[in-house]
Amino acid sequence: MELSGDRAIIVLLLAAFIDFLIGDPWWRIPHPVQMMGWVISRYQQLVVANREPPQKLTSAIFLYSSGVFLTVALVVGSAWVGWSLVAVSHAYHPLLGMAIESILLASCFATHSLRRAAEEVLQPLLAGDFATARSHLGIYVGRDTENLSEPEIYRAVLETVAENTVDAVTSPLFYAAVGSLLFPFGGVALALGFKAASTLDSMIGYKKPPVRELGWCGARLDDVLTWLPCRLTVVTLGLLARSPVRVWLACQKEGHLDPSPNSGWSECAYATILDVQLGGINTYGGVVKEKPRVGPPIDPITDEKVYAAIRLMRWSFLLWLAAAIFLILAT
Repeated sequence: MELSGDRAIIVLLLAAFIDFLIGDPWWRIPHPVQMMGWVISRYQQLVVANREPPQKLTSAIFLYSSGVFLTVALVVGSAWVGWSLVAVSHAYHPLLGMAIESILLASCFATHSLRRAAEEVLQPLLAGDFATARSHLGIYVGRDTENLSEPEIYRAVLETVAENTVDAVTSPLFYAAVGSLLFPFGGVALALGFKAASTLDSMIGYKKPPVRELGWCGARLDDVLTWLPCRLTVVTLGLLARSPVRVWLACQKEGHLDPSPNSGWSECAYATILDVQLGGINTYGGVVKEKPRVGPPIDPITDEKVYAAIRLMRWSFLLWLAAAIFLILAT
């Protein structure tokens, strides 16, 4: 079946609409990312359970090799399963195929989920219910939240929006657009493949041994796949803020300070646009760590700043969606 530009555009629009309106449309149906997470957890238990951190070269090689296998199998497998489901359903009936393709693609986007996560923390925070705000925040961030002050809660929420704009919004759309241009049903295949790499990074990337060795390959792949979408997102945010040169120069100066080659750039872009400072002291499992500080400490972080960040995220998504449609029409 030849690739239909009209079909690809309709699927992108439907997926964006589903994500904007209701978020993950699964309710009691397992979400693809949940299924990926289950595979990663089971594989980790199989390979790492009851193993001491690798003390010998042979043990380290085994873990690294196991991580490479997991990464390739999960990324390629997720892309293949998504493509197969859509291809089979399209062969049965084109409308059924488009529906399944749109739902699968919508599961890769997170504009609705990211906004909802921020609001679940902001609403009790604005009402003075710090305990509930900390509890809700703990669902979405890796740092300890039990003793966070009000400014620290605001910072954590804004950092979550900034980082996930790239990880969960623009990058999946980037690969959905590229896949739609390359081959039939390629949008859902590449988007799911990217989500698999992102899930590997979030679950077992850059942690303590022996999980660190197991997750190294997935984390590095996620860094590589996110690199270009991250820089394009920074340009987009700068254009939306009408200060692309200022934002780009700030990211070049401070974005590399973060150990991650991408999250530092996205956080620096938001911090520069909003005139706030991100980064600082965080606690993870009782261990105090200091993230590099980025952005000018001009204004305090407030709910207005967080909502401004959410608007920037949503406008970035819409601009990228329009660009994807234009490119599909032009080819």
